[in-house]
Amino acid sequence: MGTVANGSNSTTQTIASLLQNQAANGSKSSGSSSTSGNIAGAQQSLAGDQTTFLKLLTTQLKNQDPTSPMNTDQFTQQLVAMTGVQQQILSNQLLQQLVGNQTGVGDPVNLLGKSVTATSNAANLQGGQANWQFSTAANATDLQVQVTNNFGQVVSLTDLGALGAGAHAFSWNGKDQNGVQLPDGGPYTLAVAGLDSTGAAITTSVFQQGVVSAVDNTGGQVLLSINGSQVPANAITSVQATQ
Repeated sequence: MGTVANGSNSTTQTIASLLQNQAANGSKSSGSSSTSGNIAGAQQSLAGDQTTFLKLLTTQLKNQDPTSPMNTDQFTQQLVAMTGVQQQILSNQLLQQLVGNQTGVGDPVNLLGKSVTATSNAANLQGGQANWQFSTAANATDLQVQVTNNFGQVVSLTDLGALGAGAHAFSWNGKDQNGVQLPDGGPYTLAVAGLDSTGAAITTSVFQQGVVSAVDNTGGQVLLSINGSQVPANAITSVQATQ
């Protein structure tokens, strides 16, 4: 564990760069989070527009012709239009939360006690061990896996060498690159990167398999506990029958 791949410096640097990119991408929000950001931006923009609208409306009322004041119907229509836009944004926000909580496999509560597969590169260290599943789209002549802690610091770098295409399991013993046993907890994040025989980067994906032990709905997001770590409900890709 914790050894750096043998071979040319350029190969090592290439894989190291791929690992850094994967680790960075894994920490970014995606999907529903991007939608949430768009909604938040729309709300912020609306707040500014609403302030401007009220200022203009007040100025209009102050400077209207006393002999020909603004038609009350026009005044009401302007207020209704602004309120309608605000209500639409709030409705979109609620809809986004509902869609984000959907697993695609039914009610999350029904997943309790069932074995599932979820797209997730995070796992907790339990009993001095953390486990992941990953897949490679092609045969790798040089493959490395990197474990980072919740501060983004690399705690383990392992050279797996040549590895065939398909699904694989990786178990980390919880020791850092200096051989120090780290305490249980987490989450820890796994990044996988490698090159094929031509030196091109291969496509990899990391996921979790385990039994759902708890369902938590905090802050409007449904989280499932798998292998001691929490996974968003919408990350579930399949459900398997338990023995």
